[in-house]
Amino acid sequence: ARVNGVNYYTQILCNLYYAAYFTVPNKNRETILDVLLCGKEKTYCFNEEAFDLMKTFNVSQRWIEKLSSLKNKIFSDEEMRRKLDCIFLHGRKTTKKKVLEAGAIAAYHQMTNIPVVTTLLSDDARQFRQIAYHHALCWIHDGRNYKKLRPVVPYHREKLEAFLDRYWDFYGELCKFRIKPDSEVAEQLSIKFDQLFSTKTGYEQLDERIAKTKENKEQLLKVLILPEIPLHNNAAELAARAKVRKRDVSLQTITEEGTKANDTFMTIIQTAKKLGVSAYQYICDRVSSICEMPSLAQIIREKAQ
Repeated sequence: ARVNGVNYYTQILCNLYYAAYFTVPNKNRETILDVLLCGKEKTYCFNEEAFDLMKTFNVSQRWIEKLSSLKNKIFSDEEMRRKLDCIFLHGRKTTKKKVLEAGAIAAYHQMTNIPVVTTLLSDDARQFRQIAYHHALCWIHDGRNYKKLRPVVPYHREKLEAFLDRYWDFYGELCKFRIKPDSEVAEQLSIKFDQLFSTKTGYEQLDERIAKTKENKEQLLKVLILPEIPLHNNAAELAARAKVRKRDVSLQTITEEGTKANDTFMTIIQTAKKLGVSAYQYICDRVSSICEMPSLAQIIREKAQ
């Protein structure tokens, strides 16, 4: 997204009943947490989970030991940055960023005054990892990586086409599993995944791509544990398309207020469309203060039940 000549990013949070837009200057983990915090102030918690996350983010043991004085403490944003400036006297910008992300995620998971998102489906962008307890990946995004190969040698083309046939057949089996979940079938699909993505074709680039898909087994097969999770994030892609069409028409917003207004009305319009409500009538109802129509939030709750 463009804001006054500068490249920003629009994050889209959605499900079957709504699509919410947030245009922000960055796209790191802390920014995603800001979106999920529902306007609440961000805090940093250094419990066991935070230190485990630091190890996951490859923070060295030396720095983890130095941070042990912060154990089981909670800090505001200003306090946290001041503390880290004292600990990291000579820069260490990347390490500091990882520590902030670990503390912010741990604090988010402890919150009780907002609904904490426990299951997140996304593409494979790094900023979405570790945010939720259950993180599922989109099969359509993974499949696009195979289309990027574009082999020239006929033998390689045949190998790619043959593998993709098997790839989408397996995807079809996962679709059937979502409709009728079964623990025995889940176990069989897990074994079949290992067999499929252990394939060696002799086409080096394809074999590398297959191995990368296998590395994401846990996230791609999250549906076997939680069948209600979609296998793709097309809902977010379609919501993004609406934002892109808006950008094609008006290019950019100029002020912070204009950017928020744009996000707000995009959210209302796209959510109303999902709920089968006339966005025009809804906005007229609210602007005129008649308020005869139920709120979108109320309709979402009713449909979710």
